[in-house]
Amino acid sequence: MSRSVEFELAPADNARLANLCGEFDRHIKEVERRLGVAIRNRGGSFRIEGKQAGEAADVLRRLYSQAEDPLDPETVHMALTSSAIAAGDSESTEVRTRRTRVRARGSHQLGYVQAIHDHDLVFGVGPAGTGKTYLAVACAVEALEQGRVERLVLVRPAVEAGERLGFLPGDMAQKIDPYLRPIYDALYEMLGFDRVIGLIERSVIEVAPLAFMRGRTLNEAFIILDEAQNATEEQMKMFLTRIGFGATAVVTGDLTQTDLPRGKGSGLEHALSVLAGIDAVATVRFDAADVVRHPLVQRIVTAYEEHDRDVG
Repeated sequence: MSRSVEFELAPADNARLANLCGEFDRHIKEVERRLGVAIRNRGGSFRIEGKQAGEAADVLRRLYSQAEDPLDPETVHMALTSSAIAAGDSESTEVRTRRTRVRARGSHQLGYVQAIHDHDLVFGVGPAGTGKTYLAVACAVEALEQGRVERLVLVRPAVEAGERLGFLPGDMAQKIDPYLRPIYDALYEMLGFDRVIGLIERSVIEVAPLAFMRGRTLNEAFIILDEAQNATEEQMKMFLTRIGFGATAVVTGDLTQTDLPRGKGSGLEHALSVLAGIDAVATVRFDAADVVRHPLVQRIVTAYEEHDRDVG
């Protein structure tokens, strides 16, 4: 059912209004496109028509409050993404660390954070840029700082681009560092460089390739397997059976970005099928609407999804 909402932006400020609308009304047009509404305004008086008119009005009010300076497309994109957050206590959308507060944006991110709090094993599956790894690291740091776990174990398969570790230059740390860089970056932001280095030296934080997990049992740990689409079925089973008492495990990946050799099945896809229906396991699937990078990335992901459906 179509709705109509009329409202006035206050306080009246022509410069702020111009920043809200953007050059050639680009920000207004983006809100119209994303929420499927029609927006008309005369000065600060707005009329919005469409099924999501109320949501669009909330987005415009939020953006207006931030429009003392010109708005960039990322700010508009994030406001639109935030409008999808399910109703409820705003405290539940935040992951708090000593240095940062990370807010879940959109219903899938919110469900993901909640699933990590409520389940022993969580799969976060979807395209790049949806916050799967970043939110998992934030939840891990929060759990460590609150004393719910004793250490963090952050893991990635090292098979991207067909490389084999033995053929890469440098010692083992130098060989695996490029594969683990996104995890390091998130840790530095949330804990600070010096603290991360200190925790790694004390083995409170361990960052390692997946192959190093064999034969271990990880108790009282928060374990993240990132880029899990590049784990083989055997490696995935090996990883999942490392989970010990008091541990939480989060497995993230994008099934459309597998770098495994031809003929090797993805352990992530296999595990999602095998473990479906187990109560202690949660799966959260992200899509293009959850992308929190440049708005163009969201449209690229959507185009690829549509292409894959047509080909399939």
